[in-house]
Amino acid sequence: MLTPPKTPKRPTERTHHGDTVVDDYEWLRAKEDPEVLAHLHEENAYTNARTEHLSLLQEQLFEEIRARTKETDLSVPTREGDWWYYTRTVEGQQYGIHCRAPIAGPDDWEPPVLEAAASETPGATDAAGGPAAAPAGLPGEQVLLDDNVEADGEEFYSLGSFDITPDGTTLLYGTDLEGDERYTLRLRALDDSGRTFDDVIQGTAGGAIFDPSGRYVFYATVDESWRPDTIWRHEVGTATSEDVKVFHEPDERYWLGVGVTRSRRYLVIEAGSNITSETRLLDADDPTGEFRVVWPRKEGVEYDVEHVVAGGKDRLLIVHNDGAVNFELVSVAATDPEGPRRMLLPHSEGVRLEGVDAFRDFVALEYRRDGLSRVAIAKLPPAGIPADATPDDTLHELAFDEELFAVGLRGNPAWEQPMLRLGYTSFVTPSTVLDLVVATGERRLRKRQAVLGDYDATRYAQRREWATAKDGTRIPISLVYRHDLVDLGEPAPTLLYGYGSYEASMDPGFGIPRLSLLDRGMVFAIAHVRGGGEMGRLWYEHGKKLEKRNTFTDFVAAARHLIDRDITAPDRLVAQGGSAGGLLMGAVANIAPKYFSGILAEVPFVDPLTSILDPSLPLTVIEWDEWGNPLDDEEVYHYMKSYSPLENVHETHYPPILAVTSLNDTRVLYVEPAKWVARLREVGADPLLKIEMAAGHGGVSGRYSAWRERAFAYAWVIDRAGAHPSGE
Repeated sequence: MLTPPKTPKRPTERTHHGDTVVDDYEWLRAKEDPEVLAHLHEENAYTNARTEHLSLLQEQLFEEIRARTKETDLSVPTREGDWWYYTRTVEGQQYGIHCRAPIAGPDDWEPPVLEAAASETPGATDAAGGPAAAPAGLPGEQVLLDDNVEADGEEFYSLGSFDITPDGTTLLYGTDLEGDERYTLRLRALDDSGRTFDDVIQGTAGGAIFDPSGRYVFYATVDESWRPDTIWRHEVGTATSEDVKVFHEPDERYWLGVGVTRSRRYLVIEAGSNITSETRLLDADDPTGEFRVVWPRKEGVEYDVEHVVAGGKDRLLIVHNDGAVNFELVSVAATDPEGPRRMLLPHSEGVRLEGVDAFRDFVALEYRRDGLSRVAIAKLPPAGIPADATPDDTLHELAFDEELFAVGLRGNPAWEQPMLRLGYTSFVTPSTVLDLVVATGERRLRKRQAVLGDYDATRYAQRREWATAKDGTRIPISLVYRHDLVDLGEPAPTLLYGYGSYEASMDPGFGIPRLSLLDRGMVFAIAHVRGGGEMGRLWYEHGKKLEKRNTFTDFVAAARHLIDRDITAPDRLVAQGGSAGGLLMGAVANIAPKYFSGILAEVPFVDPLTSILDPSLPLTVIEWDEWGNPLDDEEVYHYMKSYSPLENVHETHYPPILAVTSLNDTRVLYVEPAKWVARLREVGADPLLKIEMAAGHGGVSGRYSAWRERAFAYAWVIDRAGAHPSGE
């Protein structure tokens, strides 16, 4: 019989607000300690041995994912300047190849039609029923960056910043070879020489850009807690020691980012905490000038700024929540942003306004209603949107005919483009790229994700269920299943996913790996719990800080609803969540273990109090707006302690738990699940810990490696749910 690793107890004490906690496993935080690394390797060996019986299923799942995926493929080209930009993938290669091809002329806005090559799989079809072809590159193709070359010999590779000068002559790119989300910036000439510049900038955050002149690079660096806190300006061709500090944010709650408006009229610095934001603008004609504040920061007020030209004048469109909990849209003069505001879209209790994108001739709005994402278009007349216009006069919402779906803007870099590119998907509709011709309303299908093999969307069904929480709140649950294999009146193996933090919405979208679950008669469900953003800003507010328990009890209510409706049963229901959703998994394991046959916790935030009490750790101070500040607030301290998964492990019958983490994760440190697993074993639970030794918060890099990681997790899920291991 296999024996789990023994984790030595080395007690340390933590005292806050008169409360002393003994932590036996804090020593595991010493990442470079050979004993710690040896222990983590021992955990991996144990997990591998315990899951050896699933190895054939894991391989089968991997091959199913691979067989359904069009490995040699090409994204829909996007026009920017004088080029069509796109990314290609090649069968057998882990990463993408970034390319471009010249446009035919200034009025060329129609993406090139790709010539089809031979099908990868004889008889295979794409999602639209046509032959699944492998497109070649576009005529005149120029390879800008081959990630496979950059990643050669590396255990981990991630591309961060990627920008090109407006004249198309120079590439800026940033790479992370550790998984810690710190990037090295390089510049490359896009001519026949392909030479790499001497300019190399180490330790940057993602999101570096060229200014519109192409003469300067703006980038962010981080402080000791890995918070992007400083924006720098680098002049191309000069030593990095001469880089100029443009702006520094001393408040540890704020992150910085830098960008440029679509019109290329302004450079933008955004400072934001979880609840407050502030934007600075600089005329792009004066890149060495001083940025000026649009609206001074006001605690609890968030706003986003977009530049638009109306009646020949520069104006700013601002989406904000000052006195408007679900946000509203106003217009102000760019020369006097704190002056008179023109109301364009007033606050609505039933609509959560999420963003505005401005173009030369139209404006696009993204918002949420009834738990689903929406997009609306407003054509922009020469004088701008009339001050007395109603939303019905100016906005035209795009309608879709599925009960559940997700839609949003996708790319759209060009100020003068006549079309709006959209991404659309649902549980049963593969990811789809549409171009909307704004002048006529015509929708042009550019691409639908190919699903090789015999995928037939009509065999799958999606629907919405509503659970009722203890306080009477109705909790939406989104379901997808094979209706020819599953009768919702007969308990079926089910995977219930949840997140519920940071106002993040878990929308119903298509996933090729998930088909391997559905084709084994499993139901996949998302519990849209409070703390997320699906039902508006108050849905988020009622699932954070001193109301965080709602997130956990909502998920339990969703599980109970599925059981009560005979959709599933406790002996075949598996829960899944990652990161802050991993905190959710740890909490429900403590409060409702009887409902689940297994719990999959990925990069789980299961020791939140220890982390949030230490301001020196990455992200801690920033997180106080989400969880509260237990250092200074005794009520917050005791509230967090009351739900912290690690600190509430107790004698009960826990279901089997699989915790997956990454050694180099800087968002949720590996030590949290390592301590949690050790503590669970103390009370007789049977957890497994899998540590990716060369990965970050998003897991391993490379698509084949990611598929294997997903196959491992799904094999465990299928086993714990009691689904048929062989599929159809």
